[in-house]
Formats: sequence, structure tokens, C-alpha cells
Amino acid sequence: MFQGMTATTANAGGGIVSLIVPLVLMVAIFYFLMIRPQNKKQKQRNAMLNQLKKGDKIVTIGGLHGTIAEITDDVVVLRVNDVTKLTFDRNAISSAVSRETAVE
Repeated sequence: MFQGMTATTANAGGGIVSLIVPLVLMVAIFYFLMIRPQNKKQKQRNAMLNQLKKGDKIVTIGGLHGTIAEITDDVVVLRVNDVTKLTFDRNAISSAVSRETAVE
């Protein structure tokens, strides 16, 4: 009577391990292919936003090119031409244009 129970218990223990190992592998693959690169991009974006200063040339998410006229913690005023100034949220900035690219 007890011999049948131990064999069933041994099979059940092996079954749980065979279910857990693929699950752990899927979580690890998901982390290294999706979560980690996204966190890295977010850190780079935050560093770029923190380094912005008056006079930098930027591109907004909508594709508008301009030069920073004023900047605060959450608002950026862009000078589009000599007359036009537009106010944007700091998170609306897509990228900073490098000085070498702006000169060309």
C-alpha cells in the first residue's frame, strides 16, 4: 500500500520540476529580451532630458525642430524661428540634435 504512494509521489515531484524549469527559462528570456533593453533605453532618455540646456537644438515627438529658449523641470519653450516660441512638456522631446549634424 505504501509502495504505490511513494512511486506516485516521486512521479509528481518530477512533474513539478519539469513544469517549473521551462517557466523559469521563459521568464529569464523575457527579462533579457524585453525588460532589460527597455530599462536601458529609459535610462538613456532620462539622461538626455536631464542634460538639456538653453540653446540646444532638439526634435519633439511630433517632429518639430527648434532651439530651447527657456527650460524648467517640466516645461520647455522652443524658439522655432525669430518670432515664434512654442511651449512643450519636457517629456515631448524626442531627441537632441548634435551640433555636427546641425551645422551640416
